[in-house]
Amino acid sequence: MKLNSLLNAFGRSVSEAGAEQSTNFRWWDLTTRCVPPCRLDLTYNRIAQLVVVLLCAFTLKQGYSTASANELRWILAPTTFLVELVSGRAFRFESHAGYITSDRTFVIAASCAGVNFLITSFLMLSLRKLWRDRAQYVAWRFIPLAAVFAYLATLVANTVRISTALRLQRMHLETSWLSGNQLHRFEGIFIYFGFLLFLFMVSESTSENALGSANASHVEITSRSKTVSRAETASGLLRRSFFPLLIYYATTLGIPLAHGAYRTGTVATDFWEHSLFVFLTPFLLILPLAAFSFLRVLGESLFLSNAKCINRSEIPQSGD
Repeated sequence: MKLNSLLNAFGRSVSEAGAEQSTNFRWWDLTTRCVPPCRLDLTYNRIAQLVVVLLCAFTLKQGYSTASANELRWILAPTTFLVELVSGRAFRFESHAGYITSDRTFVIAASCAGVNFLITSFLMLSLRKLWRDRAQYVAWRFIPLAAVFAYLATLVANTVRISTALRLQRMHLETSWLSGNQLHRFEGIFIYFGFLLFLFMVSESTSENALGSANASHVEITSRSKTVSRAETASGLLRRSFFPLLIYYATTLGIPLAHGAYRTGTVATDFWEHSLFVFLTPFLLILPLAAFSFLRVLGESLFLSNAKCINRSEIPQSGD
């Protein structure tokens, strides 16, 4: 009888432990027999997505290198439509030339399509998504979504750049240390990288807000933790802003260097001048962002220290 009662008690304890383990299931409690296949599938999925992203960018780059204005109407036509709305100028399409104004003083050619910016934006959004969510499964729909957002951002950036170029053309603006072509080049790099940085910041802010709303019901956030979180976000965003800069350098400098654009000749001279503008111009946007981030973190740190001093002064002394 005693043996039977002991066996029954042991059986109940085992069944209760099994039920508790099944209700409190955690992925890190899995045995080593099951974890490797799960992680292996995740790795294979991530590698496949990376290959598809790079293959899409490479295919678009190769097609753009030999495309004419007729073959780029899928991006030149909506760009021209938006430019006409903003500038009030009328354009007419001419085969293999592009969209030309009625007075034939300005042309939106194949080089104005902004496909390099489209490729850079697509790579930045896709690679950042793969890296940010590297520890979890990522659905394949992020690739077409990144392509759509990159295309829309390209249309807006093209419109701003071409409209600005039309305004500069009317002003006949030149400086003593920049020619008309150099000023046009500087304006294009400044606008394109500015929009790339803005697109990156919007993407990061959207992801952080989604993560914060998901955790809001589980974490009680005090005013002090909110201030610290904003300071950490500002400094972290500055560090992460070098990611689009690296992608921009890779597509605008790395790919031409790989194709031998640095070789001797007129093309090489123009490339090195273009490279200098590409390398230096983005810092006109990065440095103000760094200064703003530093001042914001400094101001919030001073606010926290003042709040601590006020709280300490409000504590009654033992002798009072």
